[in-house]
Amino acid sequence: MRVVTRSTFPLDPSVMSISRLARIPLRSPSRSYATTAGLNALARPKAENLSATWKGTSATGGNTKNFIGGTFVDSKTTQWHDVLDPSTQTLLTRVPETTMEEFDQAVDAASQAFKSWSKQSVIARQRFAIELQYQIRQNADALAHSIVLEQGKTLADAHGDVLRGLQVVESAIAVTSNIVGEKLEVSKDMDTEVRKLPLGVCASIAPFNFPAMIPLWTIPLATVTGNTLILKPSERDPGAAMIIAELCARAGLPEGVVNVVHGTVPVVNRICDHEAIKAVSFVGGDRAGRHIYERATKNGKRVQANLGAKNHAIIMPDANMNLALNSIIGAAFGAAGQRCMAVSVAVLVGAAQSWLPELVERASKLNVNGGFEKGADLGPLISPASKARVTDLIASCADEGGRIHLDGRNIQVPGYSTGNFVGPTVLEGTVGMRCYREEIFGPVLTVITSDTLDDALDIINENKYGNGAVIFTQSGATARKFESGVNVGQVGINVPIPVPLPMFAWSGNKGSVLGDIGFYGKSGINFYTQNKTTTSLWRQEDAIGNKASVDMPT
Repeated sequence: MRVVTRSTFPLDPSVMSISRLARIPLRSPSRSYATTAGLNALARPKAENLSATWKGTSATGGNTKNFIGGTFVDSKTTQWHDVLDPSTQTLLTRVPETTMEEFDQAVDAASQAFKSWSKQSVIARQRFAIELQYQIRQNADALAHSIVLEQGKTLADAHGDVLRGLQVVESAIAVTSNIVGEKLEVSKDMDTEVRKLPLGVCASIAPFNFPAMIPLWTIPLATVTGNTLILKPSERDPGAAMIIAELCARAGLPEGVVNVVHGTVPVVNRICDHEAIKAVSFVGGDRAGRHIYERATKNGKRVQANLGAKNHAIIMPDANMNLALNSIIGAAFGAAGQRCMAVSVAVLVGAAQSWLPELVERASKLNVNGGFEKGADLGPLISPASKARVTDLIASCADEGGRIHLDGRNIQVPGYSTGNFVGPTVLEGTVGMRCYREEIFGPVLTVITSDTLDDALDIINENKYGNGAVIFTQSGATARKFESGVNVGQVGINVPIPVPLPMFAWSGNKGSVLGDIGFYGKSGINFYTQNKTTTSLWRQEDAIGNKASVDMPT
């Protein structure tokens, strides 16, 4: 039987200063954490197996390595970031702040590998993608276990993280069709041909919330198009990326084609500044995304950046109530709300406003627990700093005159007394409140009421973000009006998280993106390639020796 308690508490003013200190992840010699003994009987064997099986990562307190030129290399840095299990604060691994010398070695390895990898046939590069998808399928459990330990997702959600990345690998196998060029005879005996060629060394900066999926948005497409890649996973949960790097080697990827480095601002700045890097892919928050976009583009690099979001779900009075409420609860609270496509705002239109008590009741029944626990619906937030920020935003709703219908701030999870848990929270507010304006990135749903669909559309369109929005209705006409009038990049109709599958492309807009070429799909192919146009003239009448002559010369 699940036993949890929730209560409202006044936010301690000291929490914010503590959270700022918690954002400094450099290792302190005087600070001690729980060893693997802090993991329970479900988690400990998985952590030990990861450490014993994989070369580049540890889940039992050892150091994470760089992956440079096909080799896992111990860093010589003096600065380390502690990765803690967010359910128990157990030290899993220490991640290096890669030195500038090590970073330059990774770029040099990628530059050297590009010379030969870019010359490989498209079929040879396709063969790597085919083998990589097999390796990921065979090792999906290891990837998911690493994600649960380091990031805190439930096991089922961690497998979903891996699957959505795997789908991009599978779509990359179609490179032989998607990279086909164009050719036309533009005049007699004159042809113009356009080919897609690789850029060179590219870089990918990944966030903490999808440790497998986001690296797999970039690795397969960058490599099958002939590029080489520098990957910087989040220093909070790099384990999945290190496993993927090893799987790339097992799949036959030549040394130096994919390299993995670690770190924070200094490494990110070096990525933006290094003249050998031609393109940068980023997924993360607003502040980092703007910095990377501005700095990298200033240095002449191509950049795609996915930033913050505030995704709305409109519930019309004619909607299927069961479908709408269950869908919104899953999209709002899954992964503890740490998704860039999480539904964080529900707009109840007209008579649908009476459904709020039922929404609250269903959300209150979700099982908050450790990620390996059977039946867990959502796990902890990534860090104590994240928890402090989320609880502060919850408190701001009441401070600004809103209502907290379901308060998850003081949830107690048996067996996980030190975890970064926040339970499902339902707020009712207005568009002027902080809980609406700011991206919360936690298991918090803000409810806004609206009299009409037109008013609801105005709310969405006036929001600065534009990743996605959805509507629940049984009226085709209403759905058509919503789809035509809403100004976001990804639209769902009775679909709560309308993320396109990889045969299409990510298409957020407004303040949620910087750069004009999207992730994966045909856009991904275009991001990692440049066009070369050749016009040639070979006159037929200039052909030499069309036919041998046997006549007696005269």
